[in-house]
Amino acid sequence: MIVRILGEGQYDLDDHALDALNGLDNQIEQAIESGDEEMFRTALHGLLSAVRASGTHHSLDSLDESDMILPPPDATIDEVRELLGDDGLIPG
Repeated sequence: MIVRILGEGQYDLDDHALDALNGLDNQIEQAIESGDEEMFRTALHGLLSAVRASGTHHSLDSLDESDMILPPPDATIDEVRELLGDDGLIPG
């Protein structure tokens, strides 16, 4: 799967990485629901770090469509709230 971090680029990840990412995604959702800015920031940075650590950079000259789009590290809690779908940022 191809995951894009806005403003940073795309990463190729194996499907098995979704389980770990879903746990961090749940933390982001909980932080948004409770309005906990510190928990939100920690969970968002954890999610983005996990994508970077478990993925490899997707070719910069590729025009492949992303399977998931994640907010940039400096996104606000309100901006991410608008991006959330029924399954959070990470489907599944």
